[in-house]
Amino acid sequence: MTLQIPVADFSEEQRELWRRVLELWALSRSRDASGIRSALHPDYVGWDMTAPLPHDRESAVRSVSGDSPALLSYDLRPLSVQIYGGQVGVVHYAYSAQVASNGTAPIDVSGKWSEVYFRQDGVWRMIAVSGRPDRSKEA
Repeated sequence: MTLQIPVADFSEEQRELWRRVLELWALSRSRDASGIRSALHPDYVGWDMTAPLPHDRESAVRSVSGDSPALLSYDLRPLSVQIYGGQVGVVHYAYSAQVASNGTAPIDVSGKWSEVYFRQDGVWRMIAVSGRPDRSKEA
């Protein structure tokens, strides 16, 4: 069973962090490499669990810019948004999206992400992410 928390029930601090998640997806959709780079902590480490190893900040930026598949649309469903001491935030959510590579038909993907943020100078910067797409129903 998945517990989805209504955003209306979030504290203002939780809403602020959730807005940051939404901003990062919007930056990804617009392929804003410099915006993504500045939103990630310099020591960021993430792990798309379909990959053999975690990745660094520049790999994350490349994954949403350049020749990477374009993010056409998306829907995010918050499952948990927690703030610790006003400085650390942990967000778990489910996503569904449509992506396309150059010259290919769009494909639908869905999955789950866990993201960790650190509030630095009043700004939430992502320090870690982990997740994976759901398994294909055809597999």
